[in-house]
Amino acid sequence: MRYGRPRALTAAQQFVNLRGNPVSAGVGFLHSGHFSWTYEATPSALSRNYRIRIDMDHDLWPDVFVESPDLDALAGGRDLPHIYHHPTRLCLHLPGTTEWLPWMRLDQTIVPWTALWLFYFEDWLDSNDWKGGGEHPPETFRTRHGRRRFVSGPAYRNAERITA
Repeated sequence: MRYGRPRALTAAQQFVNLRGNPVSAGVGFLHSGHFSWTYEATPSALSRNYRIRIDMDHDLWPDVFVESPDLDALAGGRDLPHIYHHPTRLCLHLPGTTEWLPWMRLDQTIVPWTALWLFYFEDWLDSNDWKGGGEHPPETFRTRHGRRRFVSGPAYRNAERITA
């Protein structure tokens, strides 16, 4: 028995939870501690339909992609708000905080946060004002193995903030 904090959910557990929740009904694959899950999301009754993909390795943060429609095309040349670059992923939580932790179910956190992000994105398309709030991590990170990681845009996979 572990004391202090819950054990991280395995990729298989996350996969089964996503598959069993009607909100995230879709298709995917699971292989050796990694999975990819694709589902459709519509943030409101008046919204367009989005195809979302979640990629995740066991005990790491999930990457959330909008496969269609093309967000850059919808933005009409404007810089997309509240995303990570290279490749483009949604910014749904601040890494290094307790907003999302590996023991939390994706179908109960990341999936509804994705719908909320899409709702604010559609509002931003009309108003050019991001009302979804949030904060980006710094552009430089120290990986789990102590290596510094420099990127052109915010990134977070398997990383901690550098405070020095």
